[in-house]
Amino acid sequence: MPTHTRTARAARAERAAATRARIVEAAVPLFVEYGYLETTMAGIARAAGVAVQTLYLSFGSKVAVLEAALGSGAADEATACVATLHAEPDGLTALRKYTTTTARLIERRHPLEAALRAAAADPEPAELLERTRRAAFGVHTAAVDELSEHPGFTTRISVQRATEIVAALLSPETYGLLVDGSGWEPAEWTEWVVSHLVTDLFPEVVRTGGALVR
Repeated sequence: MPTHTRTARAARAERAAATRARIVEAAVPLFVEYGYLETTMAGIARAAGVAVQTLYLSFGSKVAVLEAALGSGAADEATACVATLHAEPDGLTALRKYTTTTARLIERRHPLEAALRAAAADPEPAELLERTRRAAFGVHTAAVDELSEHPGFTTRISVQRATEIVAALLSPETYGLLVDGSGWEPAEWTEWVVSHLVTDLFPEVVRTGGALVR
């Protein structure tokens, strides 16, 4: 393939990626302020400064725009965190690292997650919500698999049950209940999650007075 052809294709791909990023950036405040159902493709296109046809060519549907907004960087960050857990020799330090990273992602994504849950009576958002939950559970599964290799990890419950506990505590729903509903600070919620996960996943370390490395 001629060099100029490759260069032209690379330039087009770069422009397309920049357009997608601009659309996502413009769509986020609309979803948060007006909700998924009330946000229109025309409104997103107008906010992004693109034609509606360009929006459809870039994403195909409104739910695809929301999915891109939810997934922008979050999955890579969570996966990268899981990949570092094996190298951390102390189980409590690894647990805190995973918990604080995930809590930060939940805090960042919470307004969009809330918009998605509010629209879950509609089939497309409902399907996206289910995919989002499955993806989060998959990351939790990988994290708990790594944590289970650390000394002191519980033998009282199965790895599956431990994963379910992590998924329940580190969930957007729990965050919303305590932070939005009860007025907790995000940092308070994070510390609460850490303390409960330490007790459930590393009970022997707690019993023998092991210190939580911060």
